[in-house]
Amino acid sequence: MNRAATLPALPFPQRSAGRTLPPVDMPDSSDETLMLAWVAGDAGAFEQLYGRHRLKLYRYLLRHLRDNGLTDELFQDVWQKVIAARGGWTPEASFASWLYAIAHHRLGDHWRNRKHRPSAPDDADERLARLADPNTPERVLSDFERRRQLQLALDDLPDEQRNVLLLRLEQELSLEEIGAVTGAGRETVKSRLRYAMDKLRARLSP
Repeated sequence: MNRAATLPALPFPQRSAGRTLPPVDMPDSSDETLMLAWVAGDAGAFEQLYGRHRLKLYRYLLRHLRDNGLTDELFQDVWQKVIAARGGWTPEASFASWLYAIAHHRLGDHWRNRKHRPSAPDDADERLARLADPNTPERVLSDFERRRQLQLALDDLPDEQRNVLLLRLEQELSLEEIGAVTGAGRETVKSRLRYAMDKLRARLSP
């Protein structure tokens, strides 16, 4: 099996001994309902949250890092931080915004440690194409050349514009949730998103 098509394994937390809470097994449960169940001790709720968000989170990290090894490492780090920090989550915050805030801060730590952001590898678009997901821009940009053009256009965006665009289009976060992730106000997020979309349209126009 191609390594790029396989997400790294995550050691799930074990169910707490002595807990009598029934496991949550409702596909239609909200992230927040599952999160509350997990905080209360149901590891099965965590498994459902992980299943819902793992591919989108992995794609988000890979878009920024363009390196499978680094993406695997940060993917594991983010989920371990989620596990360690779950007691600090509150129902007022959506699980998605909390998850991507952790990922956003981890990426920031990574780039500060590296002191620079490397250029994308030549096969970055191929790596992303192997992670099949019908709910992304690649759904309509189906041929290889269009995917390549999209990746190059994303690479040309300033970091803050690329970040809000990916959080909006691929992670489907609201403007308010993106603001919670990035620490920017709603109007700033809206402005960055508009500039990013304008640049992307100009770059991808025939």
